[in-house]
Amino acid sequence: MITGASRGIGAALASSFAAAGAQVALVARSEAAITELAERLGGRAYPADLADREQVRDLVATVEADGGPIDVLVNNAGLEDAGDFARQSEESVEAMLAVNLVAAVQLTRQVVPGMLERGGGHIVNVSSMGAASVFPGLAVYSATKAGLSHFTAGLRADFRGRPIGTTLLELGATTTDMLVGVKSYPPTLAAFERAYRWRVFVDTPPERVAEATVAAVLKGRRYVRLPTRAALFPVIAELPRRLTEVMLKGSGAKIR
Repeated sequence: MITGASRGIGAALASSFAAAGAQVALVARSEAAITELAERLGGRAYPADLADREQVRDLVATVEADGGPIDVLVNNAGLEDAGDFARQSEESVEAMLAVNLVAAVQLTRQVVPGMLERGGGHIVNVSSMGAASVFPGLAVYSATKAGLSHFTAGLRADFRGRPIGTTLLELGATTTDMLVGVKSYPPTLAAFERAYRWRVFVDTPPERVAEATVAAVLKGRRYVRLPTRAALFPVIAELPRRLTEVMLKGSGAKIR
């Protein structure tokens, strides 16, 4: 099950997972786009607005009743609204929080009991380099992604010794419509241009992200960090979480 599957990274993920033999369930607001893609990939389409709590509430049950158990959940859906925080609307802020973070947490909560009962499953959370490095104009967006990265670490702690894997994607500039939107705010654009000049950022095609993600799921890898030249930033941000894992190893702090 892939959220935000109508375009960009989500559509690329759908194609790559289908090519690897998965039956894909595609979720997005754009019904026409996911219906066409689902037909092409032999999957199913589930139009839904993840900013609407009521539509999120029974989404996993609907998908599983229609197409069978969800073995891999990909929380990819995301919104951005680059701009001066002092001028951002209540509606914009709430939508970013709901789609980027709350929906991912709630869908994970819905899908995990079945995975545990069946003896296996995998959660993929699509975060951002913005979880570690915040550019101007992206305060709320980056906060949601930092929350998603921390949530993934919490899942690892809860599922230690149990058969659910996690993969966290921490991505820099990816050639999607969202990147175009982010660069529409001049201070954010100036920050990106500085990162390009310093050769910290280089644009990554969605297809490259998708290929790396499928490989990570198949091999049980915890992280996909692209571009690799910027990976130091999320690695440093992850250090306290990894040290905590080491500290707790063998402590008996494991849910059974």
